[in-house]
Amino acid sequence: MAAHRKPKYFPFGGQAARTAATLALASAATATVFQGTGHAAPRPAPAQVRAQVDRLYEEAEVATEKYNGAKEQVGRARAALDRLRDEAARRTERLNRSRDALGAIATAQYRAGALDPTLQLAFTSDPDDYLERASLAEKVGNRQAATITAVRRELGAVHRLRAQAGDQLRDLQAREADLRHQKSAVRGKLNAARELLAQLSAEDRARYEAAVATGGHDAGAGSGTGGADGVAGAAGRAGQDLGLDGPVTAGTGRAAEAISFARAQIGKPYVWGATGPSSYDCSGLTQAAWRAAGVTLPRTTYTQINAGRRVSRSELAPGDLVFFYSGVSHVGLYIGDGRMIHAPRPGAPIRVAPIDQMPFAGATRIG
Repeated sequence: MAAHRKPKYFPFGGQAARTAATLALASAATATVFQGTGHAAPRPAPAQVRAQVDRLYEEAEVATEKYNGAKEQVGRARAALDRLRDEAARRTERLNRSRDALGAIATAQYRAGALDPTLQLAFTSDPDDYLERASLAEKVGNRQAATITAVRRELGAVHRLRAQAGDQLRDLQAREADLRHQKSAVRGKLNAARELLAQLSAEDRARYEAAVATGGHDAGAGSGTGGADGVAGAAGRAGQDLGLDGPVTAGTGRAAEAISFARAQIGKPYVWGATGPSSYDCSGLTQAAWRAAGVTLPRTTYTQINAGRRVSRSELAPGDLVFFYSGVSHVGLYIGDGRMIHAPRPGAPIRVAPIDQMPFAGATRIG
């Protein structure tokens, strides 16, 4: 019996089939788009972003102070290497002079065809003349021995200096590597902060930046954070609050000079690693202020805190250095009435601010 098969049914043919396929693909694509849109990550809450950004800025300033310390160490290592190289060059020059003198003596002896002393006595008719010549020859011999000793001494010194220079060079290279690492750490924190801020709406971001520029508490102002290369502060912005409406105690002596200098910097931008004159980071400002008063301070916050006599918060007087955070990562110059002049963070220029904006870590009196 012949098998009977049910014929296949094609609802569309030709152009109709191609049209149906196109519509099906379009529907699938549309469904995918709407499905992706429906599962898009929600925009983070502004308060969460601000908290994370403030934390990153605080971590950036910790890295900034480490960078400042590494940079200072690189400078010292490079200076030490230069001193060693200069001394090696001077010793080499003395060595060459001694060698030249030794060579001159050898040449003179060769030309004179120096005879054995007993033969000279045999050939001379005047014993007194011989003895005089023998005495002179002994002096020449002594001088030659001294020259050889000097050559050996200088040669040994040159070898030691070159070995020390090699060690110093390796130390310098290690410190330069650490400097690059700290610089990368600062930039990484700041880039992460900028990426977080980009997640805010334009309105929330503008509100946050305005609060930072004016020292508003809601923005975590004065969080003791580092700055970025080329990040200019909002100095000169119309109507900006730089904290100048309160009293500033003049202080006395060198403290008054330091405060006067710091006041003149108000409004200038924060730039991490900067020591003036157009921009500063926090420890760069305090260092420059006291330098203007004739006092040399070390470069970093964690070395400046040990540069003077520790004082308690209740003992604070104008001109004292005030430090913040458990890692002593931020510093300001106390001006009295519970306030300080400091370089806060990116986008926040040098300003007057209350010292209770940040966790107090200690204070030092200079001089």
